[in-house]
Amino acid sequence: MLKQPSITAPVLTLLLLSPWGVTQAGDAKAAEAIAKQQCAACHGEDGNSMVPTFPNLAGQVEGYLVDQLEKMKSGERQVAEMTAFVANLTSEDIKNLGAYYASQNAKQASVPESDLEAAERGERLFRGGFKDMQVAACMGCHAPNGHGVPQMFPRVANQHRDYLKKQLLAYKSGQRKSEGGIMNDIAFRLSEQQIDDVSAYMHALK
Repeated sequence: MLKQPSITAPVLTLLLLSPWGVTQAGDAKAAEAIAKQQCAACHGEDGNSMVPTFPNLAGQVEGYLVDQLEKMKSGERQVAEMTAFVANLTSEDIKNLGAYYASQNAKQASVPESDLEAAERGERLFRGGFKDMQVAACMGCHAPNGHGVPQMFPRVANQHRDYLKKQLLAYKSGQRKSEGGIMNDIAFRLSEQQIDDVSAYMHALK
């Protein structure tokens, strides 16, 4: 049985006021060669991945991306597919990659007609939260347009639905840890159907 994680108001306040995610801006141009030679096969040359299980990086919040790459390099976040790629990246490379992908334009996605009802339910969750389980609206941290809040909270708009769902389920099970347990607590309180619904909605956010 899953054990419900918890995050207290003081911890959340401290986290929001902390310097986590704040990073010195990198040089986007300097990362272009690395992005095209090492990252493009999975994430696309411009950060728009053609594979739904690999995340779109275009337009991602720079500080968040830098933070995640640093966690993968240190082993704090385990992503088997990324291990070899981050091993030889320097801190400067990581900062530059963050700047490069943040400067790229995310391609607009759409919701198939068959998924419209799911996306409508997801919109209510994204914008209004789930009061029965004390889940706040997603847009509170990820912005009404889903573009994230620099430099802490990631962009979720135009992200692959499959990838969003996979990450939310990983937070729910505890397989992936979030800073301060925020996402673990939220995802734990959501059903798998709700996770699928909100993923469908965020995927097509403009």
